[in-house]
Amino acid sequence: MISQGKKTKMQFISVTVWAVYWLWSTVEAEVFTSVGQMTDLIFTERELVQSLKEYIQAEEQKLAEVKRWAKKLEVLTYASTSDPEGFLAHPVNAYKLMKRLNTEWSELESLVLHDPSDGFISNISLHRQYFPDQEDEKGAAKALMRLQDTYNLDTESFSKGKLPGQGQTSGVRYNAFLTVDDCFDMAKTAYNEQDYYHAVLWMQQALRQMDTGDEAKVSKVEILDYLSYSVYQMGDIPRAIELTRRLVSIDPSHQRAGGNLRYFERLVAKELKEMDRNKQEPADKKPIQLGTYERPRDYLPEREIYEALCRGEGVKMTPQRRSRLFCRYRDGNRNPRLLLKPMKEEDEWDNPHIVRYLEALSDEEITKIKELAKPRLARATVRDPKTGVLTTAHYRVSKSAWLEEDEDPVIARVNQRMEDVTGLSVNTAELLQVANYGVGGQYEPHFDFSRKDEPDAFKSLGTGNRVATFLNYMSDVEAGGATVFPDFGAAIWPRKGTSVFWYNLFRSGEGDYRTRHAACPVLVGSKWVSNKWFHERGQEFRRPCGLTEVD
Repeated sequence: MISQGKKTKMQFISVTVWAVYWLWSTVEAEVFTSVGQMTDLIFTERELVQSLKEYIQAEEQKLAEVKRWAKKLEVLTYASTSDPEGFLAHPVNAYKLMKRLNTEWSELESLVLHDPSDGFISNISLHRQYFPDQEDEKGAAKALMRLQDTYNLDTESFSKGKLPGQGQTSGVRYNAFLTVDDCFDMAKTAYNEQDYYHAVLWMQQALRQMDTGDEAKVSKVEILDYLSYSVYQMGDIPRAIELTRRLVSIDPSHQRAGGNLRYFERLVAKELKEMDRNKQEPADKKPIQLGTYERPRDYLPEREIYEALCRGEGVKMTPQRRSRLFCRYRDGNRNPRLLLKPMKEEDEWDNPHIVRYLEALSDEEITKIKELAKPRLARATVRDPKTGVLTTAHYRVSKSAWLEEDEDPVIARVNQRMEDVTGLSVNTAELLQVANYGVGGQYEPHFDFSRKDEPDAFKSLGTGNRVATFLNYMSDVEAGGATVFPDFGAAIWPRKGTSVFWYNLFRSGEGDYRTRHAACPVLVGSKWVSNKWFHERGQEFRRPCGLTEVD
């Protein structure tokens, strides 16, 4: 398709060439000898000037649009670069960054491509290979929906960037919001995944904002088209009729809408006939209810418990249980490195026993670990229970890196500290894993240890099962991001510089199935953690076996 500016330019060139040719031929015919003939040249020149003005206007409009882009992006980049992590801590900002770089910058590229701005085009083309792609934009949209579900966020408030948080949230600082087109794109992402529940939620929000006067590139007809079919897929045929009639009233020639309307009406008529009802209240007389539907169940059996704990609901920390929790100094059985500065230990849970260590990492150590990990961050993987091979999974959304002990004295020092305080050997432990959770980052309920139905999960390591987990929190999180244990209703919140420790196996070597846990989606903030998984081999004399199955 040729743009208006390019079309005008081509017209101008065409007219110019024709006029020059005509002028040259008439000069050869001595046009100056006839004023009558010269008057024709006046009108020809007027057409040339008009064509030139149209060309200039098209170029100015293009330049003005580019200037508007530059001004908008200058404000955005000023805010984002002044505090990158704080800016991206708000999931809407993260989603819109994905969308801008994947979709909107391409539009700008196409716009400027018609102008001989080779330097800019070369620059953007060079950097485009590093831009997020369609999958990134889709992933970010699905992350927003995940946050919406987990934290029971109202779609309208969410679209305005109003998120629950501790203190002043990033949403307040950066005024993040979703436009009609953003909401439509969110809904379309869900629709293409056959997730009609979220498609309805976000199409409704797009329609609501459009009805209140918000401008958009998408048309109301297109929104109603997607919404009516999504509502039908949710089983609400009367409302599908209602929305389709509204669509037809706007665009009577919409062929698919007309066919859908007749189909929906036949379905309703069939239902009425089966119910032996002779009258039906006309659907178009009912107000359009922009309500929601029940969220479909999925593969995760403890979904409701897990998400409630993420919201801080259903935590089973009774006063009686709390009375059994204490704090103490831990010197690692008079370990020389802990005698002068013992570790501060707090009980987080009594049974199974989970403890938190205070001042486990210094700010300097955290900075160095993040500095080492950042260049190597890659999509986090999970171990396939059948093959033992590492692979990506939709239920684990984060990036991670593995750090060797000899890479930096800080890694060696942190490893030694974990060994000292737990009494377990790090010689057979896995490398220090550093993880950073992005927009809606999470790790759904899982076990750290391998079960009996996956005996080969850690076979390649040759060090036995994961006996214990040591989790370091390397950032505070404004909202969300808790570590929760659905089995016994515990929620442990990130606190920068602290660490959490628990055993995954009983002394008998049997797995403690109560330790199934999850990393809740990060709602506001940036979550950095590092993990050390201790294995059975090498702990024989440090944690002797018990005599009973659950010892």
